[in-house]
Amino acid sequence: MDIKWKKFSYSIITKIIAFILVIVTYAGLLTLVVNGAVFHNIDFNLAAEDSYYQSKDFNNGSNEIVQNIIYIIGEYQSEENILSGNTITAEDIRYREEGLYQEFEDTSRNYDPDLSTAENYAVFQEVYLDRLLQVKEELIQEDLREYREMVQRLNAYNGLVYYAKKGEIVFTNSPDPAKEYFKSNPAYMIFEGRHEEMFPEEIYFYATSLIGADDIIYIGFTDEFIQPRQAMWRADKNWVTNNLNWLIGLAIALALAFISLLFIIGRKPEDDEIHLNSSLDKIYTDINLALCLLLIAGWAMIMFNLFSSVSPEQIFIITAAIAIPGLLLVLSLIKHIKNRTFFTHSLTYYVFSRVFGFVRDIFNSGSTAVKIVLIVILYPIIAGLTFFMLPITIAVAAWLALRKVKEYDAVKEGVKQVKEGDLDYKIDVPGDGEFAALAADINSITDGLNKAVENEIKSERLKSELITNVSHDIRTPLTSIITYVDLLKGEQDLEKIAEYVEVLDQKAQRLKLLTDDLFEAAKATSGNIPVNYERIDLISLLTQGLGEFDDQIKEKNLEIKLNHSDDRMFVRADGKLLWRAIENLLLNITKYAQPGSRVYIDISETGPDVILAIKNISAYELNISAEELMERFTRGDTARSSQGSGLGLSIAQSLLEIQNGSLKIEIDGDLFKAIIQIAKDI
Repeated sequence: MDIKWKKFSYSIITKIIAFILVIVTYAGLLTLVVNGAVFHNIDFNLAAEDSYYQSKDFNNGSNEIVQNIIYIIGEYQSEENILSGNTITAEDIRYREEGLYQEFEDTSRNYDPDLSTAENYAVFQEVYLDRLLQVKEELIQEDLREYREMVQRLNAYNGLVYYAKKGEIVFTNSPDPAKEYFKSNPAYMIFEGRHEEMFPEEIYFYATSLIGADDIIYIGFTDEFIQPRQAMWRADKNWVTNNLNWLIGLAIALALAFISLLFIIGRKPEDDEIHLNSSLDKIYTDINLALCLLLIAGWAMIMFNLFSSVSPEQIFIITAAIAIPGLLLVLSLIKHIKNRTFFTHSLTYYVFSRVFGFVRDIFNSGSTAVKIVLIVILYPIIAGLTFFMLPITIAVAAWLALRKVKEYDAVKEGVKQVKEGDLDYKIDVPGDGEFAALAADINSITDGLNKAVENEIKSERLKSELITNVSHDIRTPLTSIITYVDLLKGEQDLEKIAEYVEVLDQKAQRLKLLTDDLFEAAKATSGNIPVNYERIDLISLLTQGLGEFDDQIKEKNLEIKLNHSDDRMFVRADGKLLWRAIENLLLNITKYAQPGSRVYIDISETGPDVILAIKNISAYELNISAEELMERFTRGDTARSSQGSGLGLSIAQSLLEIQNGSLKIEIDGDLFKAIIQIAKDI
């Protein structure tokens, strides 16, 4: 080697530069990998994917969906089928009984090894009679639980529509079972026996063998399903694409810097010997290895504990800080390898050589009896000395035990605080161990208790207000009836009698309206109203309804602005119940809208739903929230001078909910807006 080049490469400055490069590139590489793959769950294979439909997320998800559907229609069929025991085979029961017999054989005092298998089995049947009788029911409950979990997983997918048929068994959430409906979605999977059709073509399905020859499965992925996942995939792919070059560059730089460091470490320009003169070189190599492993474990533990809060900058700093002593230890090991002293400089070699030399000297100089004694005594001692790592193991175990004790104390203190009534107390246990999971469950329970308390307080308030309002609304016409009845008793003038009777009729009708609304509200809330779904033209229904309210609209001098994109918009609902809900909203307009104002009614389509929005200006000051306005016996007219029970909006909301629709109220100043959302019928 050239003297000048040798002097430069072996210099301390070159070693420091190479050392810094290794630390920086190593920390940078791990930062990118940990931040992307671990903390953000980014798969670097995204770089090779050209479409979301090729992604692992979509392929795994779609295969899981199909498999769940196959199991539901093929194995379970329905809850009734499971509860009837049709999913349980004699083999399942036999296998469970064999497990119980094994438990009896291992743990029961009634098992006698001196008896034959048949005799012991007879004893087992007597002792385990109750559990044997419960075997089938346990298997049924397990199947029922698994079936419900599958259905729950399918229902958790927003924007997923499916239709599955096996013989007479049909399982679907689709408003339209036609194949063309599913093909109208951005992506779909069609299975008709062994025939399959996918769109887009990038979709890959690997579980075709599970589908029966007569099975029909249609799956449609709507924009609601595809778009958020596709956006996430694009974001992850952009991240991988932008950082992959950095990863490759850092890996190459790390390899070059580390290789150069391997070559020059321990060498000096003046000679070709390996110099072991640092304090680290005096550490035994096996202890050095143990320290390296502890540093790696420490780094992993820090990353694990800071899983949700650490930033890329913090990852880099922590990794670099741990990598510096780690690299120094590794370089010391490399110097020992290059010097061929890796094994001879170990504590294991030192202990064995010393013990072996001592025993050898005694063995060579002693009698046969001495030799036998030495073998008997020293064999277990030598075996025990091989466990030189025991103190380190005990220290690590003690640290872990202390950590678990602290976690237990934190959970114990949290339970105590909750028991004493502090429902806002949160247990802080980092990580995702069993105590962390228990702490999270307890925190969830306290959250639930808080909500329950709030709901109970709200319920009591509503009960109090309901009693007050009902009492007021009933007492007012009832007082009038009593008063006019007393007047009638002594009145002789026929004209006044007729006038009093008219007033009595009005007050009686008011009472009837109130009681009718009370009964209707109770029925709607309970969900006991039968729902007969049919295909309804919402525009036609609304047009006819506005005709019925023509007199009240003219009386208030209201101008109706009806807007709709199509001439006909069909919804899937119960015509009578839907009209009753819309009627209540129109009644609300005729009672509370500002006379001489405009009322805007807009009908539009949004995905699988139809939206009916009604907007008007209130004649009364709306100084309450939309949530309060939806409560029973609440009116926009806080003086309660207008005719009405205050139940109209509540009844409308309940009637729509039992049709799988919804009613939402928005208030902006004196602007009142009611929004109905109901499923579209194709």
